[in-house]
Amino acid sequence: MGKRKRESAERRKEAAKNLYYAKLVGVPSSPRKMRYVVDMIRGMEVNKALGVLRFSTKKAAIDVEKLLRSAIANWEAKNERKAEDGELFISRVFVDEGVTWKRMRPAPQGRGYRIRKRSNHVTLFVDSKTNDDKE
Repeated sequence: MGKRKRESAERRKEAAKNLYYAKLVGVPSSPRKMRYVVDMIRGMEVNKALGVLRFSTKKAAIDVEKLLRSAIANWEAKNERKAEDGELFISRVFVDEGVTWKRMRPAPQGRGYRIRKRSNHVTLFVDSKTNDDKE
């Protein structure tokens, strides 16, 4: 590995130490359905977002709630303390398209209809309201 590439990788690793996130990979639902749920909680304080997800009727809300709890636990593990009420908020959250399984469904007169079974990847970042570290 060249010197420039190594230095760039080290800078990226240093920047990642201040990011608190969780990823959910390969969720078997379409990205469009997941984005409805993600848009409901974008930018919210985490306790309020957990309440919104808990009482949502969408099936995808269960997966996003679990992901949010994981991101909170990651923040607590990196900072070695429990998060206080109102301290954390969702800074960024996005849904990417995952793999698409292609299937065929029998149709009349010897034809076949295509079925696309979509999946998605969700990435959720949390951050504290006071961005200064007290270590």
